[in-house]
Amino acid sequence: MVKTILDNFCVKSGVLCPKCEEKVVKGQVSKLDLDIIQLLCEVEKDYPSIQEVTFNKAVEVENFLAILVNKADMAKILSQGGKIIKEISARTNKRVRILTYGGDERQFLEDLLSPFSILTINTIWLPDDSTETKAILYGRTPKRVPVHFDIIRRLAKEIRGMTLRIEFEKN
Repeated sequence: MVKTILDNFCVKSGVLCPKCEEKVVKGQVSKLDLDIIQLLCEVEKDYPSIQEVTFNKAVEVENFLAILVNKADMAKILSQGGKIIKEISARTNKRVRILTYGGDERQFLEDLLSPFSILTINTIWLPDDSTETKAILYGRTPKRVPVHFDIIRRLAKEIRGMTLRIEFEKN
């Protein structure tokens, strides 16, 4: 079964014990997280390769769903030629992106900005003591993008608290 901070019995039954209910009340687990955990448990019946995947968090921005899993589990959930992602996408009616939980900033941005190649990542220090992260991508600004950059910026802000600036190198 998909690994979470919730008890297996609570996930399968849909009824939370006091310990798991407390995690929801404290904000460690959101309603969206519960829904995605149950969805992953349903999907794992058809795709047993995700039984050992550790789910950490789900974030939703407009029609886009980001699922955060451990780095070691990325290959398991991305296996099957993308069928698992398509199944989750079809059931949620949202575009799905699998991201690495934790890890370094560069890996997070590479996952988030895929299929674009990152040339460099810079930190911009602003006069009000805040910072922005500037990702410079290879090539020209495309006419059509797989994910709108505003959604990517909002995901970066919600997941990592990162203010993201995206630019392209002009050839």
